[in-house]
Amino acid sequence: MRRFPTSVYGTGEEPDPRFSLANERTFLAWTRTALALIAGGVALEVLGLDLHPGFRLAASLVLIVAGTAVAPLAWWEWSRTERALRRSLPLPGAISAVVLGIIVLVVGLLVIAGVIWR
Repeated sequence: MRRFPTSVYGTGEEPDPRFSLANERTFLAWTRTALALIAGGVALEVLGLDLHPGFRLAASLVLIVAGTAVAPLAWWEWSRTERALRRSLPLPGAISAVVLGIIVLVVGLLVIAGVIWR
């Protein structure tokens, strides 16, 4: 039986289903995070909070772009982890967690700047 994507499922042996299902839940959590970032960016701009307009727009755009980027990043992380599981290799590090931490830091600094210079 062929499964999509063949670049993942055509590799190695079938792992314990619990590990694959946990990997899938992590992928879905990252997908929800991407949606939340996009929604947060839209809400920040639409609500028109009492922030400096330039900093508010910048923070909104960073959130929306980040949410758009996190979705394919989640797919990439899922496929790397699934291939490692199928090959009985050590699991790869989570690059997306570092990226998300940096994004949250940048948005927080933009909002702080928006409050200070309103």
